[in-house]
Amino acid sequence: MVRVRAVLVGLGHRTACYASYALQHPDEMEVVGLADPDGDRLANFAEKYNIPSDKCFSSSQELAAIPRFGDIAINGTMDEAHVETTIPLVEAGYHVLLEKPIAPNSSELNLLDAAVTKAGVKVVICHVLRYAPFYNAIQQRIVAGDIGEIIHIHSTENVSYHHMAVAFVRGKWNRREVNPIMLAKCCHDLDLICWFNSGIKPTKISSMGGRHFFTTKNAPEGAGENCFDCEIERDCQYSAKRHYIDNDWWSFYALAGEKNYEQGEENDTKSSAIHIAATDYGRCVWHSENDVADRQSVIIEFENGSIASHDLVSNSSRATRRLQIVGTKGEIFGDMTSGQFTLWKPAATDGKEYTQEVVDTGVSEDMHGGGDLRLVQDFLSLVRGEQPSLATTSLSDSLNSHRIAYAADISMQESRIVDFDDI
Repeated sequence: MVRVRAVLVGLGHRTACYASYALQHPDEMEVVGLADPDGDRLANFAEKYNIPSDKCFSSSQELAAIPRFGDIAINGTMDEAHVETTIPLVEAGYHVLLEKPIAPNSSELNLLDAAVTKAGVKVVICHVLRYAPFYNAIQQRIVAGDIGEIIHIHSTENVSYHHMAVAFVRGKWNRREVNPIMLAKCCHDLDLICWFNSGIKPTKISSMGGRHFFTTKNAPEGAGENCFDCEIERDCQYSAKRHYIDNDWWSFYALAGEKNYEQGEENDTKSSAIHIAATDYGRCVWHSENDVADRQSVIIEFENGSIASHDLVSNSSRATRRLQIVGTKGEIFGDMTSGQFTLWKPAATDGKEYTQEVVDTGVSEDMHGGGDLRLVQDFLSLVRGEQPSLATTSLSDSLNSHRIAYAADISMQESRIVDFDDI
């Protein structure tokens, strides 16, 4: 098997996850270069992957300016930097595994699409849920014709209260100007809808929602501006101290940039508290100046008449994704967290109301249902010229879901149906 040489751009936790494939499968992938503006992160990754200093760069532009020395680039930069950091890489001839979402707006999306087409390289978006055994097994049943032609898809993402707080109230994605929440959080779900309806164009989008819960007027009596200086902190379900220190939930977000944590050293409670209290991750959820929706629903019409709807439900006690797909010959209903889905089919000709088949794809411990490293494995197969799995498609097949997200935000803000061709 040909070993693929990879350069890593943007050395955050998603890049670290995908790059770990090289440590587990050194015969398939080797990390040969790095790019990140943070010197400490560069040093940490250079030590981990034994990268010499002349193959460490401060930006993708700097890396791409020298003759290409790798086969692929794994780009895990922040959302707003995806296009500007990827275009130099594709122009230099790198195939790119690009973290989602692709771009915050249609104009940047089109710029990247044009650059990829001109360069003739392969760019795959990290829509990792396609590779999760749960969703992959469902797509196999759809492609096999088990439920016939799709009539309706309904999906729901239940975002836990602690995930909502860390990412979309306090955190990096709490402003619409960065990314509307339907793109930042639900681009996976919209991608799955488009993947199940592969080759069928969306036509109209309608959406309702808004920010109604995490607002100043809902702050309980006694709530302070910061969780580390608040008289009711011990009784608050959203306490930053309880989430990120006591329970160690999402500490990789809250402690990002803290030197000891970045270097993999153990942090004491006091130093962690000092760091978090000084950042937005220490702020009260009721006083965080976020402006993204905390609930939203979108309805999509496709050119064949099929309908899809997706609900973003925040503040759930338990995070999960649920899916129902109704076709002309049967129906699939499942819950990703359980790893199980049920296939029902009408059975009147057999004297029954329906037949039922329960499929158990297994429970995964990672946050993406076991899809992360399966994505990397499939991308390497594509680059080697082998036949990739059903989950891997070209960049163009990932564009529709993003345009749906843009349209949904417009529809929600302007209270109108949006024509897909206008996006």
